Amino acid sequence: MAKTAVITGASSGIGAAAARSLAGDGYRVVLGARRLEQLEALAQELDGEALALDVTDPKSVSELAAAVPSCDVLVNNAGGALGLDPLSESDEEQWRWMYEANVLGTMRMTRALLPSLVESGNGHIVTVTSIAAFEIYRGGAGYSAAKHGQRAMLRALRLELLGDPVRITEIAPGMVETEFSAVRFGGDQEAAKRVYAGMEPLRAEDVAECIRWAVAQPEHVNIDEIVVRPRDQATATEVHRQKD
Repeated sequence: MAKTAVITGASSGIGAAAARSLAGDGYRVVLGARRLEQLEALAQELDGEALALDVTDPKSVSELAAAVPSCDVLVNNAGGALGLDPLSESDEEQWRWMYEANVLGTMRMTRALLPSLVESGNGHIVTVTSIAAFEIYRGGAGYSAAKHGQRAMLRALRLELLGDPVRITEIAPGMVETEFSAVRFGGDQEAAKRVYAGMEPLRAEDVAECIRWAVAQPEHVNIDEIVVRPRDQATATEVHRQKD
């Protein structure tokens, strides 16, 4: 019987790529996201299951968990950033959403599926954070605060589950060309393109391969974290760009 992997934020980007990678390794994939139409198309492609999911809504998380009888791998990918305003001009609603999506969303999904992950005898929780989980940059106070919180939560969970048959892996990507920047800038595609101008960012498939590889290790091997950046990026703010 195929093992089951639940992937959040699976309608596009890293989530969709991770679903394809894990399905390629023989997992039955359960895909969760808000954009159900896109999700259903991917589920059909992968012979998986699409379930509506908003990780900021406790009821939505509970409904998804109730619809999943067993879970071997949970990929916490849902989340994101809003805005680049300095703290002095911060938007409380944007900060609140970032905390809800990144920190509380990961907590809700993990808490809901943890009994199944333990019962599987070899569960694995993979969470996509960011280099913003341990680095800071101007205009990133809200997002970095949320990602730092997410990282701290995962470190505590690793201690709490010591002795249980559950592995925990954090994937911390640098610049990845997905919908991330377009969402951050409120749909401004030109602003999003400028983020990656003159350099070659990671692709969603690059991060998905990190997820697939960590999950594929023998069950006694826990990959605590993977930090993955483009060759052109050394830190959150040090980026090599080709001149015109």
